[in-house]
Amino acid sequence: MKIEIWSDIVCPFCYIGKRKLERALSKFPHQNFIEIEWKSFQLNPDEKTNPSISTIENLAKNKGWSMTQANEAVSYVKNMAAQEGLVFNYDKTVVANTKNGHRLIHLAQQQGKGDQMKERLLQAYFTDGLNIDDANTLAALGKEVGLDEKTILEMLSSNQLFEDVEKDIYESRLIGVSGVPFFVFDRKFGISGAQPDEVFDQTLEKAWSEYSKENNPIIMNSADSGDSCDMEGNC
Repeated sequence: MKIEIWSDIVCPFCYIGKRKLERALSKFPHQNFIEIEWKSFQLNPDEKTNPSISTIENLAKNKGWSMTQANEAVSYVKNMAAQEGLVFNYDKTVVANTKNGHRLIHLAQQQGKGDQMKERLLQAYFTDGLNIDDANTLAALGKEVGLDEKTILEMLSSNQLFEDVEKDIYESRLIGVSGVPFFVFDRKFGISGAQPDEVFDQTLEKAWSEYSKENNPIIMNSADSGDSCDMEGNC
């Protein structure tokens, strides 16, 4: 059974939601029959990569907030992340466009390493403070999960996989994704946002029950929204 996940690398709730899904899968008796597919989504497609400005300053600027308001929002997210065992170092994060990172995830998925690549990019951005739009950095990160550096650099210097990223984003509009993370279970059930654990548990069981009956309707039933980042960049 396939679980498709629309997500952006710089979305904090996407990292938190990933942990929630992983916890649900760790308890799921049929986890070996689950396939994860990462789908591209950009909260800010026009974001300019700018290592000279802090993420908190950029947040305040984009939202029209004071630095105090931005710091309060970041503290809230950091506390949520800590509950999942994640360390968010917003004092180190680099403002970056995520399109090249999404291309790298697509390349990794072609080799069965999409989940490892997604995890490494999230860690690189939120914890390590790396520039996830820098070609050499992306090549090094890809090498860590078993990809060929030369292949990555060749891809990044070409137009390869741009179309795949845009296709994912277009598809998200068709199925009504307005914020991320958005989880689609076997094209039947959806979870919007990093919802409570029981929502993931229940949706996983429900989707598997339908899947095991070989009944595959296209209509999705989406649970109430949980914490997420929307298309306006609101988190």
